[in-house]
Amino acid sequence: MRVLTEGIAVGQTLQKPSTMPVPAPAWDGRPECKVCVGVDVPGMLALYEQTLCAAPACLSDALRQSLLHCFERRHSLERPKMRILVVGAGAVGGYFGGRLAAARQDVTFLVRAGRAERLQRDGLVIRSSRGDLTLHDVKTILAGVSAEPFDVVLLSCKAYSLDDAIDSFAPLVGESTLILPMLNGMRHIDVVTQKFGEARVLGGQCVIAATLNADQQIVHLNDTHALTLGELAGGVSERVQSIADAMADANFDVFVSDNILLRMWEKWVFLVTLAASTCLMRGSIGDILSAPDGRHVIETLLGEARAVAQHNGFTMAPDFDARATQMLFTPSQLTASMLRDVENHSHTEADHILGDLIARGGEAQQTEQALSLLRIAYSHLKTYEARQTRTS
Repeated sequence: MRVLTEGIAVGQTLQKPSTMPVPAPAWDGRPECKVCVGVDVPGMLALYEQTLCAAPACLSDALRQSLLHCFERRHSLERPKMRILVVGAGAVGGYFGGRLAAARQDVTFLVRAGRAERLQRDGLVIRSSRGDLTLHDVKTILAGVSAEPFDVVLLSCKAYSLDDAIDSFAPLVGESTLILPMLNGMRHIDVVTQKFGEARVLGGQCVIAATLNADQQIVHLNDTHALTLGELAGGVSERVQSIADAMADANFDVFVSDNILLRMWEKWVFLVTLAASTCLMRGSIGDILSAPDGRHVIETLLGEARAVAQHNGFTMAPDFDARATQMLFTPSQLTASMLRDVENHSHTEADHILGDLIARGGEAQQTEQALSLLRIAYSHLKTYEARQTRTS
């Protein structure tokens, strides 16, 4: 069992000394904090079985037989197994797909030949404060190779590679295949549903900061690793819950949302603000906040992005302000991955993240009378891309 807390904490129930009162008076003044408990389920079952069933003096015959019956049936309580196709084995797809494979789900990575060779040679390697992982015998498949349709397609490509990705996995989609995109923004939902139909597409989002290092290892940059999924039409369905159940034993957080589109818009508003501000100002949140008008820049971008969401019928939930304020207005070294792309002279997702949001902004973003800060940030990134194309 592994216990993580967001601040200083003391165990008050697990293995507490018999003389310790609950709660301990010395901790009365401490504010509540979030706690994450990771449990090795098979290990805990084995421990209970070994301890309880090997102690006949402590148990009646009826209770002992009941416990044995429960443990004999424990295999029927295992998580459902699914055939999962992960499109790409980069920082995001490799992380979540690797965690799922380590949890004994049937995971196959759809990758290019070079990446497949590297995975076969070196394995899939994750470096993370939440637990390092090295997977050998990684299952891969190349585009154009035939296979039986998969149960779930986990779509984790870059937005500018979306069309090529769709062409590569389309032959592996069957009548009952569900597609779970983890891209940011909304344009990909329109594209994927147009290709495969709304019935096959779920809404999804992930929250993680990760990158590939020079050795093509996945480096997890913080402690957050969460995936949220739900029906685009809203509500909680049996098929969504089945996927969440299959992912429950993987070493990341899984959430089912009954309003996934709102959650996706919330992340989009936050990400647009973060990407536009850090790319436009070429610095971290802390760097921007130290500038004379830095806070005002972030506030203006956040307000414009929220207005676009409102224009499209999505009002941020009450908890959004608290989360956004903590992330965007607390000095830190936080930057958007888009800034890392710029600094690495790489392609960006400016069209998908900023351009598409601006296009959905109505008159407030389209008017020629006043140039919004979002449009300035977008033009800044498009200027960078034009220069990259010219000099490459």
